[in-house]
Amino acid sequence: MESFANIFFMFFITFTNIKLCLSDYDNIQDNCPAISPKMQTIFINGLPCKSSANITAQDFRTSELSNPGSTDIFGAAIKIVTAAEFPGLNTLGLAIGRIDIDEDGLVNFHYHPRATEIIFVTKGVLLAGFIDTKNQVFQEFLSVGDVFVFPKGLFHFILNHGFQDATFVSVFNSQNPGLVSITATTFGNTLESLEKVKKKLISLSAYEVHDNAILTMPRLESIFS
Repeated sequence: MESFANIFFMFFITFTNIKLCLSDYDNIQDNCPAISPKMQTIFINGLPCKSSANITAQDFRTSELSNPGSTDIFGAAIKIVTAAEFPGLNTLGLAIGRIDIDEDGLVNFHYHPRATEIIFVTKGVLLAGFIDTKNQVFQEFLSVGDVFVFPKGLFHFILNHGFQDATFVSVFNSQNPGLVSITATTFGNTLESLEKVKKKLISLSAYEVHDNAILTMPRLESIFS
């Protein structure tokens, strides 16, 4: 009985001292530029490191964001660069993105399961917002130089609210943030259905938005009904 009590005590101590990690694990060396995934022969949670003899300054520089990505049906071109494309990011718990939005376009409702996202506006006027677990929407108008943050795992959207194309840069606190879009998981990607969602999302901008606005809106699923 005493041995059982000791085992239970050790079990309790072990599991009550587990610390939750809110981002990717810290690296345990100065750097670890990634080997190309095409050269990877075994699966690991991340990417293997190059030999230190083969690391160069080029591993820590990228031009991946010099051009926009492909534009989707909502008028948004989303390009996220991870360690797979930018070797120097490997083990640093970071990814970076560039998003270009056509006039009247939007980045549809989506979330990143493994990362908080911070955006920095470099061109245009945006309406950015996210919905918390109490079904409240937090939204703000943003202009060049403004920064906005989307908490990890919460649905968010960005509307181009100006009269020109808009661009912003995103930074994520994960080297593989992931992206889950409502569009891909709730209904077919037909022009008719996507245009319906776009109109409902744009209607959110009809709210009178004040500084630090907190608004209650219909449940998220009603937007897609």
